[in-house]
Amino acid sequence: MRAAARLLVVLILAAVGSAVAQEKHLIDPTPPGSLNPKPLPPLQNPDAPSTPAKELFARKSTPFPGPPRSIGGYFDGCLAGAVSLPITGPTWQVMRPSRNRNWGNPQLVRFIERFSKNAKKVGWKGLLVGDMSQPRGGPMLSNHTSHQVGLDVDIWFTEMPDHVQNREEREFNSPTDVVALDLLDVDPEVWTRRHNELIRTAAQDPAVIRILVNAAIKKALCREAGADRAWLSKVRPWYGHAEHFHVQIACPADSAECKPPAPRSQATAAVASLTSGSRNRRCIRGSANRDRF
Repeated sequence: MRAAARLLVVLILAAVGSAVAQEKHLIDPTPPGSLNPKPLPPLQNPDAPSTPAKELFARKSTPFPGPPRSIGGYFDGCLAGAVSLPITGPTWQVMRPSRNRNWGNPQLVRFIERFSKNAKKVGWKGLLVGDMSQPRGGPMLSNHTSHQVGLDVDIWFTEMPDHVQNREEREFNSPTDVVALDLLDVDPEVWTRRHNELIRTAAQDPAVIRILVNAAIKKALCREAGADRAWLSKVRPWYGHAEHFHVQIACPADSAECKPPAPRSQATAAVASLTSGSRNRRCIRGSANRDRF
């Protein structure tokens, strides 16, 4: 009887652990891409006020022409004059290219190029770059409420391999989850000192204003930081973010309409408002030119 009871306990704990792992991945998933992405169907009535802005922005496959400008806030804005990050560089590779989210303000592209070189100096083999922004910024159909003004980028916790990945690898390979199953700390079998140095290197770039990581990762960074701790103030704990970290850079000087991020308490309220169903349509419907951005 005792053996049967012990076995029952083991099975229950295994089931609980599996449920926790599944829940963790549902919080902030990195879904697979597609080898044959299908274009979105035309909207029946795109000019209707009830049409969500995200449906309009998702159907813009090219940037709005003109000088680069980040317009509005990181959670409620858009982007003009966007440039694309090449999907393969000497020290980076873009993942999920089928999503067409490797666009940004030129300042973001320059940051990624600079950061990828500096990351090599601390032993990181090269960056795997996740979502940046859509060609015209704005809200996305899935996964993000920010990334709207071309100043955000997700960097995977997986190092770039020693070869140029083919399309299938880029679309279907999974990022590395560095958080332990119980969510209380990083996974010691996965987390290395180089992960710490990678985030530190990003935070020390003058353009960076905020980095979002899982709370367990922030805990590890604080434990391992040593005497130089000033950069930790840029690193914020945020739900999910176990497979990648999210970097935000500052509003460029030539983007007068760009709104800097709100203080922490205000930012939390803004996120709650957005996730409750509010929509930003300013960049498409904010002027007489309905196709503005």
